Amino acid sequence: MAASLVPPRQFAHSGLDNYRPDPDYPSQQGAVDAVQAFTADWTSPPGGFFRRGPKPPERPGLYLDGGFGVGKTHLLAALWRQAPGRKYFGTFIEYTALVGALGYAQAVRLLTGSSLLAIDEFELDDPGDTMLMSRLLGELVATGTRIGATSNTPPNALGEGRFASSDFLREIQGLSDRFTTVRIEGLDYRRRALEGNARVADPAELRALPRAADVTVDDFDALIEHLATVHPARYVGLVEGLGTVGIRDVHELPGQTEALRFVAFVDRLYDAQVRIVATGLPLDRVFGADMLAGGYRKKYLRAMSRLVAMTAPDGPAE
Repeated sequence: MAASLVPPRQFAHSGLDNYRPDPDYPSQQGAVDAVQAFTADWTSPPGGFFRRGPKPPERPGLYLDGGFGVGKTHLLAALWRQAPGRKYFGTFIEYTALVGALGYAQAVRLLTGSSLLAIDEFELDDPGDTMLMSRLLGELVATGTRIGATSNTPPNALGEGRFASSDFLREIQGLSDRFTTVRIEGLDYRRRALEGNARVADPAELRALPRAADVTVDDFDALIEHLATVHPARYVGLVEGLGTVGIRDVHELPGQTEALRFVAFVDRLYDAQVRIVATGLPLDRVFGADMLAGGYRKKYLRAMSRLVAMTAPDGPAE
């Protein structure tokens, strides 16, 4: 599992040199500057008798907060590339799955000594998981590991409107104190060239998909039922090697549990740059109004953005 903790395929070559800040949103250039400052002592030539090298950052964590499609994951992957030696990149759920598979003590031993732990999509689903990660990050930071993270919610607002436990709120404050937070404004690059809803295919288009090892076609209900039998941390294995996914008879999801599983699946499809061909309801409309008004609104909006991109005729743009 640790060997898979690297940036997704579409971010394998992401660097500060190929991130294109939107001049209409100066905070994007500000985020580039923040990453450069955070990694300056790693990337600058060593100092000498008469010149000192850059100092390490004041805080051991850098938190990139912003809306959808502003380049947060690109910048996190760029930060990961700057880090020396052993380093890891994964989603919040992948790290909690690693702890679950290895046990807490063994996971700490594995990650200790790494220069950087990059955590993409740091979003709260469970207060227990966040307390676990807070403890883990505290131990790693104490031994010199730095933390990079992205989210659509700043660290002191994680859990807002969902949990009110005083112990949990203390954990959130502890996490926030470890990070320098950088807010990134801008337009969703996935929607700049795309309008309207996710594309709905004609049933004939679905039937015409080739019978190939990298193509699957399933009923929407069967897909949702199958996702319930697999831990979300294993969804990466479901999409491995796929180029196109066909989905028949899409409809609104029945509840929050199914919706959160589907969001996790969409994230893995997007990471693997899989194209979706679907019939029925536009895929970005599977989340009901009550879901979009609730605590997981930002998760659903990100998934909607990605579904619009993945159902485009040529698939998601890298």
